[in-house]
Amino acid sequence: MLQIWALDGIREITPGDDLVGVILDALAQPLADGDIVVVTSKIVSKAEGRIIEAADREDAITRETVRLVASRTSPTGHVTRIVENPLGIVSAAAGVDASNTPEGTVLLLPVDPDASARALATGLRTATGAHVGVIITDTLGRAWREGQTDHAIGAGGIHVFEDLRGTVDAEGRPLVVTLPCVADEIAAATDLVKGKASRRPVAIVRGRADLVGDLDLPGARSIVRDPARDMFRQGADEAYAEGFAAGRAAGA
Repeated sequence: MLQIWALDGIREITPGDDLVGVILDALAQPLADGDIVVVTSKIVSKAEGRIIEAADREDAITRETVRLVASRTSPTGHVTRIVENPLGIVSAAAGVDASNTPEGTVLLLPVDPDASARALATGLRTATGAHVGVIITDTLGRAWREGQTDHAIGAGGIHVFEDLRGTVDAEGRPLVVTLPCVADEIAAATDLVKGKASRRPVAIVRGRADLVGDLDLPGARSIVRDPARDMFRQGADEAYAEGFAAGRAAGA
């Protein structure tokens, strides 16, 4: 049986805070072998001091942008940029967050969410003796679908994929490409209990001990698709404009 619950009573996090201690203090019951601790990236960023002064959020987004994928301007003049950030993640605004931060500041994503997740998993395992995994999440949109959901951007001590390739389905047919990203599925599931404004940034998942493993397992960075296999490197308008320009140059 799968159980998911959020931790209550977690205070506002400030730079330098010990998140392992914060999580342990908020536990209503001890962690058990196979538990997965899911942590919103916002509190990891705050603890790691990823708060920067930025009078203009757009400037911060520009600094965090490795590659522009698409840009659109709404009728009201608001510009939405879909970009690749230094972590290889493609998202709106490069993960720069201006909510629940002091006036005149913005919050950047952790420098290395996988390292952060492994450090949390190491600390929790040492403190409790429980063989647990950690997932760090952030909210992302999805191509072709409205709305947002939480995704895994960091993972420590957990299998991020459940590889079903080489097995068979219920009818005995071979599965060739089936590779569920269970880290993303867990991230989205915990968002149902954490919420966005309830100050419950940590959740525990119990019932998938099969996913918890060694600390040196590939992290969430392995979820990012290799550019060589990315068929959607640009927005439609950007791809059209580039192709049109290339065609004109070739015919000149």
